[in-house]
Amino acid sequence: MPPRWPRKPDRRDPAFRKLDDRMTFAVHVALFAAVNSGLWFAHQINVEWVPWVSKVTLVWLVGLVAHAAYIFAIADYSNSYVIEPDDAPEGGG
Repeated sequence: MPPRWPRKPDRRDPAFRKLDDRMTFAVHVALFAAVNSGLWFAHQINVEWVPWVSKVTLVWLVGLVAHAAYIFAIADYSNSYVIEPDDAPEGGG
C-alpha cells in the first residue's frame, strides 16, 4: 500500500520533501540493483558481450553514493512551512 499523505502534497513542505527524496533514492537503489545484476549476469554468460560492465557499475555507484550523501547529509529539511486551510485533507481527516 502506498504511503498516505495527510494533506495536499507540496515540495515546499519539508516533511513531504524529505519523504519524496527518500522514495526517489529507494527507486534509484532498486534500479541500480536490477540493471547491474542483469548486466553482470550477461557478463558471466559471455564476457565479450558486455566488456564495459565494470565501468557502468562504478560510474553508477559513484552517482548513487553522491545521491545518498545529498539525501542523508546535505539536504536541509528544517524550513518552516505553514499549512494553509486549502491544504487540509477533504472530509476532515
